Amino acid sequence: MEYTVQKLGKMAGVSTRTLRYYDEIGILKPARINTSGYRIYGKHEVDKLQQILFYKELGVELESIKKIIASPSFDSVSALKEHRVRLLEKRQRINRLIENVDKTIAGKEGGINMSDNEKFEGFKKEMLEKNEKKYGEEIREKYGEEAVERSNKVFKNMTEKQYDEFVKLGEDVKSTLEEAFKTGNPAGELGQKVAELHKQWISFAWGYYSKEAHAGVTDMYVNDDRFKEHYDKKQPGMAAFLRDAVYIYTRMKK
Repeated sequence: MEYTVQKLGKMAGVSTRTLRYYDEIGILKPARINTSGYRIYGKHEVDKLQQILFYKELGVELESIKKIIASPSFDSVSALKEHRVRLLEKRQRINRLIENVDKTIAGKEGGINMSDNEKFEGFKKEMLEKNEKKYGEEIREKYGEEAVERSNKVFKNMTEKQYDEFVKLGEDVKSTLEEAFKTGNPAGELGQKVAELHKQWISFAWGYYSKEAHAGVTDMYVNDDRFKEHYDKKQPGMAAFLRDAVYIYTRMKK
């Protein structure tokens, strides 16, 4: 079966303009151009468009999608299986949020009495699951099962006010770190201010504080590329700056 731009766009639920753009950037070329100058797409292009739309649904940028599907090692069946797993995870997150919305509606209509904790339960569960999937193994290996479970329990039981304070502290850490980094001095006033804010932030999340753990987690920010990427996103070297500031603050030796 072959399709023109209009027919493929209608079938896939995308605009003809989008398909023309995909042709221009080389992510989805037509199988051929017919004698009338129309783009013609075949089964291979249909399958490829499906993969592109799956990746887009999962939030992957077009440039990254182009590299993935153009790779000689790309396996469409394996990719579909991965899409299925990630879409199921996404459905679970959406279901939790829908349940949270339903409870909120019922609470406002007088059906149930919803606690402040329950109002944010869906959001907090999603955040914990994301962190567990991305960093869980390393965190548990470094700090132990008990410490991680204690931290998760603290986070789950945060009230609305505590949650807002936790989020604001995280934002303050980032903004202060950016300003402190410009000074180039982790021992300076701003450098030590960001170390203090970071102490408050992790204490909130962990439910306890120790100098050793504080210094240790900033080591991980530098040594683990995933953490490093998070802190170095605005400016390379910020993760190392934060670590140095915390080591000075805690008076620990590297």
